[in-house]
Amino acid sequence: MAPVIIALAQLPQPLFAVACSNKNMFFFLPSWYEYLPVAQNADGTCAVQNFAFPHDLLPIGLAIVDILVRLAGLVAIISIIIAGVTYITSSGNPEKAASARKRIYNSLIGLAIVFIAAAVVAFIGNSLS
Repeated sequence: MAPVIIALAQLPQPLFAVACSNKNMFFFLPSWYEYLPVAQNADGTCAVQNFAFPHDLLPIGLAIVDILVRLAGLVAIISIIIAGVTYITSSGNPEKAASARKRIYNSLIGLAIVFIAAAVVAFIGNSLS
């Protein structure tokens, strides 16, 4: 184990350096600073550059709305899956099958709204930066 640690310690630092980007994502969620300019500091860390309080609230708000829209899309997909399982397991019960079909239709409409909202938010956010 010790030779591996020593070998890793002797590797050049640029191998471990990550380029600064505001497109970092966790799972499928963007960062809160997605639409703000970022740059690498002298110590190698990334930071938001030239943050101006009143001017940069709109890009942060758009990034938060983008996160919420993506979470709404995840909820719509989970709702479609649950409704599909309910439809399959309705066992010939027409009310249960009709309820599941209605939930699938409503979830698909919600998912279409989420796609449109995500496109609008991304368009506005990318036009700001």
